[in-house]
Amino acid sequence: MKRAHLEKLQLCEALERIADTLPKVDRLKCLSTANAIVPLLRNIHQYEETMIFPAYEAALTSRDANLASTRRLRAEHVEDECFAGEVTEILLAIGHGETVENAEAVGFMLRGFFEGLRRHIAFEREHVLPMIGIVD
Repeated sequence: MKRAHLEKLQLCEALERIADTLPKVDRLKCLSTANAIVPLLRNIHQYEETMIFPAYEAALTSRDANLASTRRLRAEHVEDECFAGEVTEILLAIGHGETVENAEAVGFMLRGFFEGLRRHIAFEREHVLPMIGIVD
């Protein structure tokens, strides 16, 4: 899980660097980042949903807690993967030479995506991992 968070945070850093350099970006960095986003998220989300969330729910169930948090985290996974597809499309277009018409809008899009990922990670680190005995 720590490795998964590290990989997601590295993705966030790469996206932030791209956002910070708009409209003049490293096209190869856009392509490599675009190609990594969806597979990375799908793999991590699958791991979380099959291994981490069931352990968290078991820990909560033993305390008669409500499972709204994992429902929300699962919903965030769906939203993140949809958003990842949009981010991938724009980065591929830029990487293949398309001009960035509105750097502010693209930067806003990238920041919205990676800030959501960072919030998700922060919640998992603060609430989920301690409940299942993983110390960050």
